[in-house]
Amino acid sequence: MNAHLSRRTLLGLLGAGAGAHLLSGCGDGGSGDPDGPQAINWWHIQNTEPMLPVWAAMAQEYQGAHSGVTVEIQPLENEAFKAKLTTATQAGSPPDLFQSWGGGTLKQQVDAGLVKDLTDDVKPWIGSLLPAAVQPFTIDGKVYGVPFDVGMVGFWYNKALFDAAGVTAPPTTWAGLLDAVRRLRAAGTVPIALAGKEKWPGHYYWAYLAMRVGGLGALQQAAKDGNFDTPDFVAAGERLRELIDLQPFQKGFLGADYSSPDGQAATMGNGGAAMELMGQWAPSVQASSSTGKKGLGDKLGFFVFPAVDGGKGSASDAFGGGNGFAVGKDAPAATVDFLRSLLSVDNQRRAAKTGLVLPTVREAVDGIADPNNKIVAQTLAGATGFQLYLDQAYPPAVGQQVNDSVAELFAGNKTPAQIVKDITTVAKSQ
Repeated sequence: MNAHLSRRTLLGLLGAGAGAHLLSGCGDGGSGDPDGPQAINWWHIQNTEPMLPVWAAMAQEYQGAHSGVTVEIQPLENEAFKAKLTTATQAGSPPDLFQSWGGGTLKQQVDAGLVKDLTDDVKPWIGSLLPAAVQPFTIDGKVYGVPFDVGMVGFWYNKALFDAAGVTAPPTTWAGLLDAVRRLRAAGTVPIALAGKEKWPGHYYWAYLAMRVGGLGALQQAAKDGNFDTPDFVAAGERLRELIDLQPFQKGFLGADYSSPDGQAATMGNGGAAMELMGQWAPSVQASSSTGKKGLGDKLGFFVFPAVDGGKGSASDAFGGGNGFAVGKDAPAATVDFLRSLLSVDNQRRAAKTGLVLPTVREAVDGIADPNNKIVAQTLAGATGFQLYLDQAYPPAVGQQVNDSVAELFAGNKTPAQIVKDITTVAKSQ
């Protein structure tokens, strides 16, 4: 069990650590001659606007500055990426540079000898990144990945639909959220959009409720002993079932994707639902998935996951993570240098301006243009504790079981007491 990652609450880390070292676009990455004839095979999941062309442009620029280096990009949809990477890693041949969220999956790749230890390579410049962002990519004190994005999950809501239903302010308690759902339904509005088919969006609800009911301590203890069969985790499921029983989701939600034209993000972006629980990328994906590629504009707002009455957790504890890249064991020498170029201040600012990325380089934070993303960044900076996505924090089999079990709760196939037993069975086997 990869307990040490989950145990870190990352208190104060977002502001910690001065002595920032400015990144240059393409200095000595510490991994040999970056100018020899080399091909870098790069897999990433930003397979739509706005980041798809931005990554492509950065690769082109690097190739132009380094004769003999070619970057072969393979953009993949999130679930397709996970399946393809699993096949590649099981065969012992990971791509040279690939998407990673850190946590339990990265630890398994490290244990299997599939990824490079980047500690020495990144030592000259890793200090310019937010420590909280680097934490999920740090295993046993060594750095095995570099984050380009960090953020948190929260509720994105349609201000116009809230106003029309008489919901005058974002709810701050779970009871208040349930009341808002009732008001929205009474007004003829779909309260919540959810991609039930993909499962990971649903796990956000149960994970946040576990944090609010049991506090970060409950998640830390479960990471340590593999036991989720406790009153706090059962109570998290019972609270979630209160929401499910109100039937707040769009028609056909159990078969809905996240980013397809009729999926969760598009339902929000087209004004078909009042809110969704999603990460910092939500406004960008709403816009790119919606009709007219516009999204909600200034009608979109953000609020933190509410407190649960009587719970041990604080509403200022954040749940989220970041996107990053790991380097495959056989990657050519130029790979780390290319990764460093992606994390230059200028390139991080370019990424931030798309609205999809909350940069990890401190000096690039001024590149955040989207007002909602600024709110997320400020909220995260003031977080009292931090928990990595459960399907990333735990070993892959446990994370998958969390997603599967919570999906069974949404579908009404299992009870809160049954799902914690199923998750525990898998956790104990790891």
